Formats: sequence, structure tokens, C-alpha cells
Amino acid sequence: MKKDIHKLLLIASLITVGIRYPAKVISQPLSKPKINAVNLYSNRSFITKAVERTGASVVTIDTQRYVKKRKFPRNSQLFLDPYFERFFGLDLPNDDRPRIEQSQGSGFIFADGLVMTNAHVVNGSNKVIVGLTNGKKFEAKLIGQDFFTDLAVLKIEGKGPWPKAKLGNSAKIKVGDWAIAVGNPFGLENTVTLGIISNLNRNVNQLGIYDKKLELIQTDAAINPGNSGGPLLNSEGEVIGINTLIRSGPGAGLSFAIPINKAKDIAYQLIKNGKVIHPMIGISLIEEINSERKNNAVKVGYVVPNSPAEKSGIMIEDIIIKVGNKDIETASDVIDQISKNGINKQVNILLKRRNKFIQLKVIPTDITNLENN
Repeated sequence: MKKDIHKLLLIASLITVGIRYPAKVISQPLSKPKINAVNLYSNRSFITKAVERTGASVVTIDTQRYVKKRKFPRNSQLFLDPYFERFFGLDLPNDDRPRIEQSQGSGFIFADGLVMTNAHVVNGSNKVIVGLTNGKKFEAKLIGQDFFTDLAVLKIEGKGPWPKAKLGNSAKIKVGDWAIAVGNPFGLENTVTLGIISNLNRNVNQLGIYDKKLELIQTDAAINPGNSGGPLLNSEGEVIGINTLIRSGPGAGLSFAIPINKAKDIAYQLIKNGKVIHPMIGISLIEEINSERKNNAVKVGYVVPNSPAEKSGIMIEDIIIKVGNKDIETASDVIDQISKNGINKQVNILLKRRNKFIQLKVIPTDITNLENN
């Protein structure tokens, strides 16, 4: 009997061990769905995460402008084809009645109740409405705009709290980095497009634009009408630029954005002073690549009559060697040094003219003074 009891106990203990250990093995697969759920959450697209961080700060800007009379004379060639009238929104030849023009753009909130956008989005507007992603709309007033950099700051007339975008550092971006454009193209709110940074420091003169003072980020992220003023984001959801310009053509479109570091500087000047000072000496610049020296020669392409440059003796075809203590390698170097110097304060410029070096002293002035000459 005792032997039988021992056998039964031994069998029972083996059965118990057999039940316990497989139970642990079986329980492992049951916990995997939780791990997978976490992985699925953490593996969301970086685009989704970036837009979630900043998307709420992106706003729609609706503008209204009261037009008293027609822009074009009755004999304008534009009115020969009705298609152009519809496409460009022009008034009909016999319609001289006052009207209200409406347009739409984008922007983003960067501080308490303050919106950054393009100047061309709000220029000449009598009424500006800012629409948030939650559907709320507020009137806004213009704090200031700068035509030369195409930037404007608006103040929302309402009570917060406001969703604010996180501003990045455009000096750190590289060609090939991800670029995410957010805006309201064709009135379609919070549209997101993806691309890369195609180039940096793209001078607007290369695009045939001579009335702006901009060096732009080039991207292949699609930017369409209505995107103007919206943010260009990096992969972390930080604003690195303001979508401002498109150039389309056969094959693919080219999109451009104002670097956020430049935009911040302009925005804070507008908030503080209501305007921006642009130090200039009155020259246009040409970069010529010298394959032998493996660097660029920055030449003077044009001198504005009666400008500080002309008064100091700078001439067309002069090669700029140094501005202040900075050796010049690109046209951007000249612009940066003149801007840092400020107005009404002389700066030393070293030139090369027909194999002869010339040292000149020039006093920059604000660009508006050049226009008045």
C-alpha cells in the first residue's frame, strides 16, 4: 500500500510539473499582441508625428479687398480672350462697378496670437480672417509687412490659448533632408506633401525676380496656390521655412521657402518697429566660377546711380575681394556683411580692378532711400 501511495504521489507531481511549465510557454504568445500593438504605435510614419506636432498651428488666411475700379484699360489685350478673364479673375470690359476681391493663403501661429505668413497673401487687404484647424475663425490685424522679403505678421483678435508651432534652425538643414509642406492649397485645409531639400541659398535673382531680397530653400515637396505662407517642416515637425514661391514647367515643379532664421529676424523687427531696415550699397552681383582657382569670383554687375556704391567709386566689373574682415567667396557673403554692418556706418571694401587692388570706404543706406534716388 505504501509503495502504491508513493507511486501515485510521484505521478501526481509529474502531472503538476507538466501542467505548470507548459503553461508558461503557452502564455508567451498571449502577451505578443500587446507588444505588437506598442510596435505598431511606435512605427507610425515620421510624417504623421511631425504633422501632429505642428498641424494645429497652421491656419487658413482669408482676405477681402475692396476694388473701386478696374485694373486694366478697356483696350487691354488681355480682354481679347474671355478665357484669360476667367483664369485671372479679371473684370469684364464693360464692368466698372466696385467689387470685393477674395483670396486665400496659409500661415502659422508662432507666438501668442501672432501669425507669420507671406506679405503677398495679405497685401492690400481690407479684412483678414484667420481660420484654425478646429473650425474657429477670428479677425486679424496686420502688425507689419516687408515687401523685400515677402513676410508679414498678423495679430489674431481673440483669446487663446493658441496652438504654437515649434521653430527650428534653418542653418542646420542639409540638401537631401526630408521636407514636409503643410498648407491649404486651393482651399483644401491642412494638406500635407512630402519631399526633400533640393538646394539651399537659392538667390531669387536666379529665378528672374529682382524686386525681392531673398535667399530661398529649394524643395521638391509640392507647393500649390494657397500654400503660400504655410510652414515647411523638418522630420521632427519643426518649422524650417515658409512656403512662398513655385516655378512650374515641363517635367516637375520647383518649390521655394524662406528660411525660418531669416523669417524670425524679420518678424521680430516688424513686431518691434513695424518695419524692417535693409542696409544696401546699391549694386547687383554676379558669381563667376573659376575652375582653375576652384572658387567663385563675385563681380559687380550693376551700380545704382547716385547710390553709396557709386559715390564711393565702385564700378561695374569690379571683383569684390573682402567686405570688412570677411573674405568673399559668394554673393551671399557680400549681402550678409552689408546687412550686419547696418546703415549710416562705413564699411571697408577691398576690390580688384584690372589686376589692381583698391580699398574703398562705403556707407550703406536703407533700400528705400535707393528707390527715392
